[in-house]
Amino acid sequence: MLRIANNMLNRIVGKFSTDLGIDLGTANTLVCVSGQGVVVSEPSVVAVKAGTNQVLLDGEAVGRVAKEMLGRTPNSIEAIRPLQDGVIADFEITEAMLKYFINRVNENSLFFSPRVVIAVPSGITAVEKRAVYNSAERAGARKVYLVEEPRAAGLGAGLPIEDPIASMVVDVGGGTTEIAVLSLSDVVTSVSLRVAGDDMDDAIVQYMKKNYNILVGPLTAEQIKIKLGSAFELEQELEMEVKGRDLIGNLPRCANVTSEEIREALVDPCQQIVNGIKETLEKTEPELHADLVEQGIVLCGGGVLLRGLDALIRKETGLPVRVADDPLTCVAQGTAIFLERLDEYASVLDSIEDDL
Repeated sequence: MLRIANNMLNRIVGKFSTDLGIDLGTANTLVCVSGQGVVVSEPSVVAVKAGTNQVLLDGEAVGRVAKEMLGRTPNSIEAIRPLQDGVIADFEITEAMLKYFINRVNENSLFFSPRVVIAVPSGITAVEKRAVYNSAERAGARKVYLVEEPRAAGLGAGLPIEDPIASMVVDVGGGTTEIAVLSLSDVVTSVSLRVAGDDMDDAIVQYMKKNYNILVGPLTAEQIKIKLGSAFELEQELEMEVKGRDLIGNLPRCANVTSEEIREALVDPCQQIVNGIKETLEKTEPELHADLVEQGIVLCGGGVLLRGLDALIRKETGLPVRVADDPLTCVAQGTAIFLERLDEYASVLDSIEDDL
């Protein structure tokens, strides 16, 4: 009776609040509202006063404003990425970030808190789940549900995950790569790698140090990845000027770097992703393999925008591979679909009551 009463209350309150689907990512956080699509897409960065959890600019130094401060702050300010490897590393800062995003979307429903569906890595622990629940609730959510990222990505990419056929998703984010075979609305087999876009950036930083004696920051490494990065040979190779600090003279210096060099720098993280895909396929039943020969693999997440990553996976697996129509928003769109169909998908969503 209590559960029925709660469901009725949720339906009534839901008419006056804006329920949210959230892709809480290491690099970026996206918020999706049913019928409106993605309404917030911001870097997962918060700027605070050094030594405190007090957010700058009256709580608005979140997202792009804070990301622009990375590597450029005085001693009195810290720009923090509160999620590492897809999970919460700083509880209070994550709470502040979520509160800012929830209030930004729900500002016209101040008296009614929203229900929230949050996508999390498939390899998340019970303790890490609890941290997400608590952060979201303290940030103002009325009810919190968790869904595995590959399941949300598959639904957001338009795959028939409810059908008794195999759908394979590879979601390359900032902190994790989620690889899963889905069937009948559930995960059949999966691998969660803590190797993704951030590791590609770090590989570029290390390559510049080793081969050019130049230290570049994470934002510069990301720009190099975007402009030059590739996982497969390009028809026309690229070149750009990279600026950083000379490690010998400790003075500013620049160097011309080519896409061939950056491809060499990215070999290890790309190969780890390929190995994760092969490991997932090895654990998949033969009947599902037969489906995948036709259905292939769908790539989601910002990391799959790396040039030639789809070609590399296609070559290594022999399967059809395609990038989703809107790879950056697949997970967020999937969370919004779960919100629309909560009754249908209740059995595959985690909520706080499940852990009590």
